[in-house]
Amino acid sequence: MSPSRGGGDDVCEEAPRGGTPAAAPRINLSPRHRLSLLSAHCASGAEMADDLGDEWWENQPAGAASSPETSDGEEEGGDTEMMQQETAPVPAPSKKTKQPKECFLIQPKETKEEATKTRRRKKKKITDVLAKSERKPGTPEDLQKLMKDYYSSNRSVIELEELNLPDSCFLKANDLTHSLSSYLKEICPKWAKLRKNHSEKKSVLMLIICSSAIRALELIRSMTAFKGDSKVMKLFAKHIKIQEQVKLLEKRVVHLGVGTPGRIKDLVKQGALNLNPLKFLVFDWNWRDQKLRRLVDIPEIRKEVFELLEMGVLSLCKSESLKLGLF
Repeated sequence: MSPSRGGGDDVCEEAPRGGTPAAAPRINLSPRHRLSLLSAHCASGAEMADDLGDEWWENQPAGAASSPETSDGEEEGGDTEMMQQETAPVPAPSKKTKQPKECFLIQPKETKEEATKTRRRKKKKITDVLAKSERKPGTPEDLQKLMKDYYSSNRSVIELEELNLPDSCFLKANDLTHSLSSYLKEICPKWAKLRKNHSEKKSVLMLIICSSAIRALELIRSMTAFKGDSKVMKLFAKHIKIQEQVKLLEKRVVHLGVGTPGRIKDLVKQGALNLNPLKFLVFDWNWRDQKLRRLVDIPEIRKEVFELLEMGVLSLCKSESLKLGLF
């Protein structure tokens, strides 16, 4: 290492003269030379600021510039502090992210008046009313009233009066204390004699009208004490073809017929069943199904009942050859 060309403490290390090129020479400056270079740099910056019309030293924050009279130890301490600040690790952002808060809208409370207005009224069902009410036996007046209500839309006043039946054509109604056998014995005490005298085919002495085939089977089983040796025929459409029923009516004498008004009406239309020898027509009036409906409460059955009454039944009742009963 050769002595420096200039005065002072500056030392310049020369690269070796050997084969491989040396790295760039490192120059060590004393604190005085550093201050002189810094002041020269500041002076050039001030000249540029004057040209731009910006007085940079007025906007400079207090304590930003260091005084030239600082000691060497203070400068070295400042340099180390700057290096520590630059090399200080930046804290990583926290992984926890803030979750959005839920907002709830509070609806205003309804007053009692508004609640009563918006509340819908529950419609009363027939089943609810009938379940709470006491069962009442049917009367001849009930049948007369239903007939007037049914025909009032398409009949005149005179025609409605002609539908009125005499009280003599009605038998005693069931008071809900009778079984079918006991009721039939009460309204027809001379049944054995009538049965022996009946020999006409395609006809019956007594018709019992109910709402369904299942109910018809129940009635047939419950009348064993009354029928005796009488021939009973099922007159409903379930599992029995009408042609089979027509053949049975033509072949043998039948005393009792139990069935639905629809099938009985069809047999009368085809001429397989003659109503003139008929003596008793009993409606299964008071019995109710699972929905607590009576025979005449079902619209389809009610229509078929009144159509059957118009097929000669009303005229037979007025002539008092046929009696009506409500079981």
